[in-house]
Amino acid sequence: MLGGVATGARVLKEGLRIAVNALGANWLRAALAVLGVGVGAGVVVTIAALITGMRTEVLSGIEVMGPDNFVVMPFDMSEVRAAMTGGGPSWWDRPQLTEREIARLQSLPAVSNAIPGFQFGAQLRYDSDWVSNVGWAATSLGWIDYTAGELVAGRDFTDADVRDARRVVVVTDKLAESLFGQADPIGKRVRVNAGRRAANERFTVVGVFKPTDNVFGDSQPHTAIVPYTTADLRLKARERFSFINLQVVPKPGASEEAEHQIVSALRSMRGLGPDEDNNFAVVRSNQMVDFFNDLTRAFFLAIVGLSSVGMMVGGIGVIGIMLISVTERTREIGVRKALGATRREILWQFLIEASLLTVVGGATGLLAGWGLSQIIAATTPLPARIPLWSVFAAIGTAASTGILFGLLPAMRASKLDPVDALRYE
Repeated sequence: MLGGVATGARVLKEGLRIAVNALGANWLRAALAVLGVGVGAGVVVTIAALITGMRTEVLSGIEVMGPDNFVVMPFDMSEVRAAMTGGGPSWWDRPQLTEREIARLQSLPAVSNAIPGFQFGAQLRYDSDWVSNVGWAATSLGWIDYTAGELVAGRDFTDADVRDARRVVVVTDKLAESLFGQADPIGKRVRVNAGRRAANERFTVVGVFKPTDNVFGDSQPHTAIVPYTTADLRLKARERFSFINLQVVPKPGASEEAEHQIVSALRSMRGLGPDEDNNFAVVRSNQMVDFFNDLTRAFFLAIVGLSSVGMMVGGIGVIGIMLISVTERTREIGVRKALGATRREILWQFLIEASLLTVVGGATGLLAGWGLSQIIAATTPLPARIPLWSVFAAIGTAASTGILFGLLPAMRASKLDPVDALRYE
């Protein structure tokens, strides 16, 4: 047994030496052959790094929201996804969430706070300057608990602001800078117009919020937040798809209890019978992670399929270069066989050479993907990071490609007759 191991080690060592010499003698041809493998491996690790970074951002957002908290809305993500496949969306005619339902959910024993909200569009002006591309959010006291960032100046809404639909607004730090420059924004008055549905209204800036930079939040640096009652009553800006963020009382088993209470309360208020489906959705925060994982898994599989084309192109190149190598080294093969090399040793020699060819391509692609992920992490909020599994996957796939596509040339070399090979010119 020890003799077999020693023989295998000798064959491997000798095969590597011959392979390195052969590839070094034809480095340009080898480089062209492994280009496809390098591109395929680089794409795989780069996409894996991007998905890992996006998942980190999503999980950090879920952590801020609280993994056991809930969002109540007319639909959930799985229904939207199903509607995209054809037919009308089943949730289109579902009823809006009402003030009575908000108050009822807020009074549930397992719920500590109910924070309704919706998004809308409006124009914003200070003096005579209009600011475009402003994202508007209508919500309630406690919205900061659901948002990554901090209040850097002024205050949040008060209960009186929400109850009396006061004309107050919290703006992000970048929007404040665009509106007021270096001047103190607190107390400044801006004019808001939500279109033909409402007249111009003057709002007072009461706070400045600095969101945590991330790949999702940074896409809308100019954001204004107003009480949902103000947006609804004064701006007539309520959109169809509203939502309620529900914070659960922190105690063991509270999440399951809260979900039961929420569903029971809404079904009772909407008069749904035992055989009728819910016309609302109760989504736990961590369910969003599952939805994101499903999306990224499908996307990653598609990218892997496309990168496999690059691997296949590289594999075809390996067949070509190895067949040429076998032809060019026919006399060398004959000499080795005449000196006692077996068919198995010749076979392994060329398999090792083909595998080395593709592993070098895979390693090159890996380095390129690592460099690209470092650039993305340094220049964007996305914390792109190559997961360890993708490194092994890229190198393993590259080596397998070499073995698979190098098998035909290796078998051809091992079957050469030593006498004919020595006569070859």
